[in-house]
Amino acid sequence: MRSAAQPAFVLHQWDWSETSLILDLFTREQGRLAAVAKGAKRPYSQLRAVLLPFQRIAVTLGRPKADESSDILTLRAAEYAAGGAVLPPPRLFAGFYLNELLMKLLARQDPHALLFDAYADTLHALAGGDEEAPLRAFELLLLRETGVLPELGRDTVTQQALEPGRSYALRPESGLVASADAALSGRDWQALQVALDVDDPAALRATDPATLSALKPQLRTLLHYHLGSPQLRTRAAMLDVRRLLDKD
Repeated sequence: MRSAAQPAFVLHQWDWSETSLILDLFTREQGRLAAVAKGAKRPYSQLRAVLLPFQRIAVTLGRPKADESSDILTLRAAEYAAGGAVLPPPRLFAGFYLNELLMKLLARQDPHALLFDAYADTLHALAGGDEEAPLRAFELLLLRETGVLPELGRDTVTQQALEPGRSYALRPESGLVASADAALSGRDWQALQVALDVDDPAALRATDPATLSALKPQLRTLLHYHLGSPQLRTRAAMLDVRRLLDKD
């Protein structure tokens, strides 16, 4: 069986043979998919210039004739689709960080059209030079779309609306709860919920920078809790590079 062409991004690729690759694709219509790109490593393959990270492409996929129940599809065709983003070198780690989050938090064949659009929008925002606001906005949308972000307009335990002047913290096991040492007020959390409700990453990126900065450690704790790992590979690699640069 062969599907119609659909928009996609390459999240990661692995060597499969001397001439072929296994791709982890993020598609708009079918979510994350694994696909074999036969001959993609050959010197004159047209796929070499197409299967690049952060580049929006259109892919046509099919199932192997020998095993039509296989979870690994076959890439029948791929071509460049307008609307991609070229990340400058300082933003590459941020881009790979997004890819790692998607690979670890999204199940295969679970469509998230809104998240696909948000990912594409976030790449453009990163290409524009900013980093903190795009990353925090995408983390919020990803956590919500995967069903692990509580409603930010009310106390998770009591289910009461937040008090604007009171401090609240986002905890992995208890949700959003009152906390005397929290850096965000009920007013801040309510503003974030309003921005989430319009499904617009730009609205989240427009949040007060101080709020986004205070949000970072809480989102990081929540992400690691659901990832089940203390540190992502992209972050570890970024820290290693920074240490090497500091030595110079």
